Amino acid sequence: MRENDRVTSATRQPGTPSAAVRPRLIATDLDGTLLRDDKSVSPRTVAALAAAEEAGIEVFFVTGRPARWMDVVSDHVHGHGLAICGNGAAVVDLHGGPGAHRFVKVRELARENALDSVRLLRAAAPGTVFAVEQTYGFHQEPAYPKLHMEIPDNLLLAERLLAPDGPDADQPVLKILAYHPDLDPDAFLTLARLAIGGRANVTRSSPSALLELSGPDVSKASTLALCCAERGISHEEVVAFGDMPNDVEMLTWAGQSYAMGNAHPDVIAAASGRTVANNEDGVAVVIEQLLDESI
Repeated sequence: MRENDRVTSATRQPGTPSAAVRPRLIATDLDGTLLRDDKSVSPRTVAALAAAEEAGIEVFFVTGRPARWMDVVSDHVHGHGLAICGNGAAVVDLHGGPGAHRFVKVRELARENALDSVRLLRAAAPGTVFAVEQTYGFHQEPAYPKLHMEIPDNLLLAERLLAPDGPDADQPVLKILAYHPDLDPDAFLTLARLAIGGRANVTRSSPSALLELSGPDVSKASTLALCCAERGISHEEVVAFGDMPNDVEMLTWAGQSYAMGNAHPDVIAAASGRTVANNEDGVAVVIEQLLDESI
């Protein structure tokens, strides 16, 4: 393993192609990865993203954020202008700018699955409270804490929010958010996965005990794979970056992958390489190195 400014080159793992494959697409998480802790994109990172696009490497933002929170990077989209939001639940065209995005692909969580998941998690972890994320709406239970710095469209129990005649019943459900005030975040994640089984894909990206439930086959990795297949790009030609458990599948799937210096232990174990922390422009450091090596 080679070290360069505390960045390790992608080490080959069983079934992982050589890092010598020229990348055609960069897939990067946002919070804790591309963004600094103050939610800014540093000038160095802006320059690195532009240089990658100039070199013919597509850049995809792949995030757990909903589309309406993509204003932090809407000024930095190039070419295709697409982003994967909601942990893979939606592919969004950001060209219109904040508030004018267009959903290109939606991979919803069936309401029946959502209701079953809520019921099972309430029983397994009493005290859990829920919120519902839809394409254009956000709803929460009255006891759900103010975690997202926005005013919900409705305050109702999740069973009512997800009912066939519930609010915005014509809109797809992208994900369910489940919060517990007392449980350890990783313990809550393990418990929820066991309780819910295959009814939903359960992950987390918050430092608190906040889980994110998507459709059973929906993840950053599976939606990224669909977008790459549409472009004739193989997983060997993808370089991915992440820091939290919702990035694990994507990092495992990509030919080269980097855990941030501030990453969760599961992410470090899944990635084939490691870079410096988000506040030290870890994504830009690797992109610069990749571009230097391709000259």
